[in-house]
Amino acid sequence: MDAATLVDGARTALREVEDAPDAARRIDVVGPGGYGKTVLLSAVAAAYTAAGVPVRRDVPAPGEPLDPAGALVVDDAHLLPEDRLRHLTELAAADGGRIVVAHRPHPESRAMAALGAELSRHGRPVMLGVLDRAGVAARAEALLGGRPTADAVDSVLRRTAGIPALVDTLLRAHSAADASVLAQLGYALEDLTPGVRDLLLARAVGAPSDAEVLVPLLDLPGAEAVDALVVAAWSEGRLLADGGAVPLVSAAVLARTPPATAIDMRRTLAEIELGRGGDVLDAARGLLRAGATGRRVAAVFAAAGDQVVRAGTGDADEFYDAAIRAGSAPLLLAPRRAEAAVIAGDLDTALDHADLVLDNVDGVGDADACRAGAVAAAVLARRGNLARSADLYRWTTSLGGSSALAVPALVGIGALDEARAALAGPAAVGRRPPTLRSGAEELTAQGVLESVTGAPTGAMSKLVRAAGLLEPPNRAALLSDTPAALAALVAVQCGELAVAQSVLERATTAGLGGCGAAVRHRLLLGWIAMYRGAHATARAALDVGRALEPRDELLAAALEVALARRAGDPAALMTGWARAREAIVQHPVDLFVLQPLSELRVAAARLREQSWVAPHLDEAAALLGRLGNPLLWAAPLHWAGVHAAMFADTPDAAAPDVAALEAGSSTSRYAAAMAVGARQWLLVLRGEVDPDAVEAAARGLHAVGLSWDGGRLAGQAAIRTRDKKGMASLLGTARALHVVEQVVAEQPSAPAAPSPAPAASASASASDDVLSEREREVAALVLDGLTYKQIGEQLFISAKTVEHHVARMRQRLGSGSRGELFAHLRSIVRT
Repeated sequence: MDAATLVDGARTALREVEDAPDAARRIDVVGPGGYGKTVLLSAVAAAYTAAGVPVRRDVPAPGEPLDPAGALVVDDAHLLPEDRLRHLTELAAADGGRIVVAHRPHPESRAMAALGAELSRHGRPVMLGVLDRAGVAARAEALLGGRPTADAVDSVLRRTAGIPALVDTLLRAHSAADASVLAQLGYALEDLTPGVRDLLLARAVGAPSDAEVLVPLLDLPGAEAVDALVVAAWSEGRLLADGGAVPLVSAAVLARTPPATAIDMRRTLAEIELGRGGDVLDAARGLLRAGATGRRVAAVFAAAGDQVVRAGTGDADEFYDAAIRAGSAPLLLAPRRAEAAVIAGDLDTALDHADLVLDNVDGVGDADACRAGAVAAAVLARRGNLARSADLYRWTTSLGGSSALAVPALVGIGALDEARAALAGPAAVGRRPPTLRSGAEELTAQGVLESVTGAPTGAMSKLVRAAGLLEPPNRAALLSDTPAALAALVAVQCGELAVAQSVLERATTAGLGGCGAAVRHRLLLGWIAMYRGAHATARAALDVGRALEPRDELLAAALEVALARRAGDPAALMTGWARAREAIVQHPVDLFVLQPLSELRVAAARLREQSWVAPHLDEAAALLGRLGNPLLWAAPLHWAGVHAAMFADTPDAAAPDVAALEAGSSTSRYAAAMAVGARQWLLVLRGEVDPDAVEAAARGLHAVGLSWDGGRLAGQAAIRTRDKKGMASLLGTARALHVVEQVVAEQPSAPAAPSPAPAASASASASDDVLSEREREVAALVLDGLTYKQIGEQLFISAKTVEHHVARMRQRLGSGSRGELFAHLRSIVRT
């Protein structure tokens, strides 16, 4: 075969021979066993012969000269006795003749080193290496007689690491069972020294190439002995140059090794890794497959479970179950299993394991009791019981746990003084090492506390930084909420939607908080998309594919209601409201649900269902009162109060909410925009439209993330002003703020205002003359959200007739869009 298909060095060697066959040459070919030295030398010898150069393959005896017209081609020079090597060196140093020598990089005696040095004076050695993907494909095509598939090439390359002899072995046996290939390779392993075989077994069971592990595992005197074994194994073609294992060789080694021997090495390896805090997963998996048991093995399985939890890379419970089968006590593993279940999003299992510990606290240490208590507290927070969660955090703090963990829950239920004390108390300082997790817990606590007592931007900054510290997925598992979610809530209420979206996207990418937190982050991203007007994206966020915990269900229900209201879809609004009513009774009020509660307050007023939210609004007012009425958290409720008052036809009832927003205008850009917007809303509903003031208010709302609200205000003002120029400007503003075409599909009942449409200008003063009695009946049912078919069934007319009535009304009122038609009908029917 053409040696050029093996390695680039082969091409170089052959070209040198063929281009100048009469010149003296010295070529040194170096490569481990199985890398193609013999094949290359056969090709070189053939090239010399074809050029008319006599070829000698045996090494001359000491004192015997070299034929100056011939070529000496010597394979496996490393196996020659020293006198022959010295004579070869002398011949290489002399003039005349051609010499090509191939040898392995190990063993290398002084005589072999001297020969290599002499040969290298005449040119660089040809270093044979592994085949790359193209090389494997070429060998496969040559041996199999056809072009291989990409998957086949990748499989061969992965299993052989590109070692040429192994590639050929695997390709030639492509139709044979793997067992026969492993047996064939296994026989060759018997020729290796015991030390090399032990090293290959160690690498096969997952030992790293680290001398810190291999020295005790193989009972070697030191790192130098490890290096010597690695070089020897590489030279034999059984390891890579860097000590990397070759999968096919590892499989052959394991197939040749008695099971008890392999289990013993796995156990020893696991104990070494356990002692130094290293990676025990590979060894644990091997022990798991072998069905190993015993106290030491149980400790390995438990450590493997812990490693999976830390990395967030799989199911830790299989290792914890194995540890129990191997002899570990279930109670002692319960705290770790509880935390693993929280990260996996299995809250029922997490509570089961946590309760096992909490029911038997005398049987575990304080650290395990704290861990179980923190798990239960985190689960209860996600299930909407923040008060009980705070109780558990208080208890874990009493055992020496992190007092910072308790602060978000305490603030969330209004226990402000206690939260301050917890953050400043001795449990928060000096009790634990300053790890990334403890630092993030401290920042989260400070950020939540500052959100009600200090500067909102400072709170947002601390929470964003905390989220960055906790980006490895498992570190937020024991918090009542992830700092990313809290940062997003604060950022939204600061009018910083870009910050909110960024921190949530990073948390989603990093898997912050595990599977359980992924749903919350997704829903909050949907909430932000809704504010931005990206309603399709927001709706997609609702498709989480699993049953939701009460906190997430309340957020999802509020998002569904918000989208239906913004789309002007009464049927969807009713469907969403039915879901929201169930969600709201399952979740008591805490600080972190005030945003969704605000949206539900508006929807309840829109649907005349205020009784469903009234108790929760009272609880919210009491909670905010205990916290000193922080405007950051109260602003959404005040904004909702303005709209609820408009829907209830009691605009004067919005005065306290407007006043509260105005009072905070000097310190909150968000509240300031809302205050100006609320004032303009009330003026617009009274028919007092100042286009410039409305446009400024609308753009102010847009600037703090309330684009839909700003566009809706501009659209409502446009259909209520007599100023045609102002109307055009306001409609342009509404469109610029990415409002849907139906800008006024939802409009609160209010005193009629003049319409800019000429045909409808007399509707406020002569409404009885604009529509017939039947048309008024149809209009009322259209405004109630019924379809043409439903209206026809109620009035005993056809759906086509209903459609005809609606078309006539639209023409008579001069409505340019469905939104304008709805606005005109409301001003007539509900006057």
